[in-house]
Amino acid sequence: MANLKSAIDSAFWDQSISTPQTLEGSAKSVPGEPFPLDGVRASKALRIQQLSLLRNGFPLGIIPSLSPPSQKELGSFSLQSLLLRPSTPNWWLGIIGQFRPKKLISAIKTELQSTDELELSVFRDAAKHFLDKSLYSIALATQLSLSPSSSLLWSTERQGEKKGYRNKFKLYHQLPDHDITLDAAWPELFMDHKGKYWEIPESISLDMSSLPSDSGLLYRFGIHKSSGHPQASNPLDDEAPSALMPGLCAKAAFSYEKSKDIWRQKETKADVFVKTEKGSFWRPSYDVRLKEPHAAISGIIGGTCAVWFGKYSTSAVSQREGNIPTSNNNRSPLNADLLGSICYTFQHGQFRKLYGDLTRVDARLDICSLSSFAKRVFKSSSVGTADNSLSSPRLNLIFQQQVAGPIVFRVDSKFLLDSRSGKRGPHIEDLIYSLSYSLRLLRSGKVVAWYSPKRKEGMIELRLFEF
Repeated sequence: MANLKSAIDSAFWDQSISTPQTLEGSAKSVPGEPFPLDGVRASKALRIQQLSLLRNGFPLGIIPSLSPPSQKELGSFSLQSLLLRPSTPNWWLGIIGQFRPKKLISAIKTELQSTDELELSVFRDAAKHFLDKSLYSIALATQLSLSPSSSLLWSTERQGEKKGYRNKFKLYHQLPDHDITLDAAWPELFMDHKGKYWEIPESISLDMSSLPSDSGLLYRFGIHKSSGHPQASNPLDDEAPSALMPGLCAKAAFSYEKSKDIWRQKETKADVFVKTEKGSFWRPSYDVRLKEPHAAISGIIGGTCAVWFGKYSTSAVSQREGNIPTSNNNRSPLNADLLGSICYTFQHGQFRKLYGDLTRVDARLDICSLSSFAKRVFKSSSVGTADNSLSSPRLNLIFQQQVAGPIVFRVDSKFLLDSRSGKRGPHIEDLIYSLSYSLRLLRSGKVVAWYSPKRKEGMIELRLFEF
């Protein structure tokens, strides 16, 4: 079914979104904004781990991606490769390299067209373009297992066309019933629900979350500190999200999730073992999460409470940082809200035959903020600018269709159910197309190639147990 846990994860600062804008392949979603599409949630595998496996299926181990750069002449097309990955049983280190060929090809083409005779000096001048630092980006990451339940991750990267480094530090510890995570980044990259990117000079989060239980009850609390004013990655006139403004925030959240099968066809021994003239052979599903046809309804309801420490005024920040657009509303020092989602899932097929064995539809209705939704219904004239993005419900539709064997075509779409936002009736707010190749040996792993028309981005990832 569609990922209901997005309802709670979207309230915090550490929900990762897939993007080729960074060499680690992810950014963070802006907390407190509408829930992102399931198709954009980042893989649970680190980018270096993904490239280590993906390079076996690509010529020379080079993986392509698309992402608009800050300098248009560089072009959106880029090539990534894992350059080095030494490891021991408790430690590994990896280096990722990236190359953008468009600017180089254009420069060499111009160099050759500007001369009538091909002399040695012409080739020497053309070769100098290979030394342009803006063409190359590099990232280094290392992970150390401190104990069976603790690990430490550190990474740094340098984008060729940008100044400075992007550094990240993460400490993870697992308790019997909880996960504890410390995240720090300088700077940290966030993506809002409009697909725009924002950089925070410094971001630190400490979170504790409960592990999934049979009761369906989950809870989470954490502390976050932001330093410095958020800067747009590309020039734009949009307001900076208030959740990214400097300050210290303590937040707690809870949720209760329940799922009920309308009908389900259980997997049998006859499904797994197929008899032929040459005997019986094992034929498992391409993905263990998609092995049983069914129809189900599920839902989640939860609440959040946040406390901001220290005074904050957007006008004061704007005066200090320059004329940068910010929210017209001051951030409330104390706020609490309810949220929820309800989902219907229908699946035909067991995803084990070569053709016509998987058609799946997930429809999820999200209420991102009950208070903002109530204001729109009962007091529409008083809904402020900050509440506009949360006040309307959203319908997420996921369609999956088997193409052939382990190959599946998927469309993730999000509809804004609001007729007062300048467009008549419901309209598409976001859309992701993807093509995946399921890997039986990983039980629920797949190689995914996706493209976002809204962000004009695309990349190839390895995803594991993403349900």
